[in-house]
Amino acid sequence: MTALLACCGVIVLLTGCASEPDSHLVSALPPPAPTQTIITATPTTSVPNTIVVTQAPPAVQQEVVLAQPSSQHVWIAGYWTWRNNRYEWMAGHWELPPNTGAVWVAPRWEQHGNAYKFYEGYWN
Repeated sequence: MTALLACCGVIVLLTGCASEPDSHLVSALPPPAPTQTIITATPTTSVPNTIVVTQAPPAVQQEVVLAQPSSQHVWIAGYWTWRNNRYEWMAGHWELPPNTGAVWVAPRWEQHGNAYKFYEGYWN
């Protein structure tokens, strides 16, 4: 009789372990449309490649301008760039121009229809 009870107990334990977990339906919004990135080479050597994306850049961040290291240094303001399929903030910094009389042309984003075209900054 003890063997019969032990056998029944094992059967009850095993059937309890075989039960399926509760199923839950999880719903979420569909992912946003993929952002397209197009990089094109420019014909001149003074202007780097152009980037076009279909997602607007974030608002420009406020920065604290640190003390100017020398009277020759030029402040290069921070800006959003496109790297690794996402926007990345490039912090502002002081830089020495490559030569006397060089002028910094700041990077910029321009909207063209539903796309945003990025123009790298450069010394002119």
